[in-house]
Amino acid sequence: MNREDLEHLIRAAAAVTDEYEFVIVGSQSILGSIPDAPSELKMSAEADMYPLNAQDKSIQIEGALGEGSMFHTTHGYYAQGVGPETAVLPEGWKDRLQRVQTQATNGRVGYCLDVLDLFMAKTVANREKDREFNMALLRYGYVTPGTAIDMVPLMPVDDTTKRDMRARIRRWVKLLKDRGYEVPTRERDR
Repeated sequence: MNREDLEHLIRAAAAVTDEYEFVIVGSQSILGSIPDAPSELKMSAEADMYPLNAQDKSIQIEGALGEGSMFHTTHGYYAQGVGPETAVLPEGWKDRLQRVQTQATNGRVGYCLDVLDLFMAKTVANREKDREFNMALLRYGYVTPGTAIDMVPLMPVDDTTKRDMRARIRRWVKLLKDRGYEVPTRERDR
């Protein structure tokens, strides 16, 4: 998926739900902060999204724009209608949302997670695809290990999970170094 595809999904979701604002929480929310993200960060064909002010309309997004829909078949990408509970996010995440509003969205708004908030949500989820995605964010310098570890206390999870998150981030850095990558300690300009 690329930024234009995401803008199309925002426009299509608005047409289906008659809503104005949407929150994008999955990996493709990266396109809000980094429109020209490296290809390995744009591999997903889906955008997880929900209407900001009518979360119950996510089912309409899923039905009209979801996996296997005519939209998906036609365009090769799709929207998954989710809810705010889909991602576990740090305190203050709403203040860091990245706004996507262009002519291509017909003026409708997509709020994408900030890169660090996306990283933290994927650190908690800890699926294989999340680990690889987060390791790429670290390798490219979009997130630094120190910044991520400093964000752990803001996560709404128990102390054991916070400890595991810190250990996970350190393990990813070690894996990257073992693979021959230098992990930046300063965040890359976006």
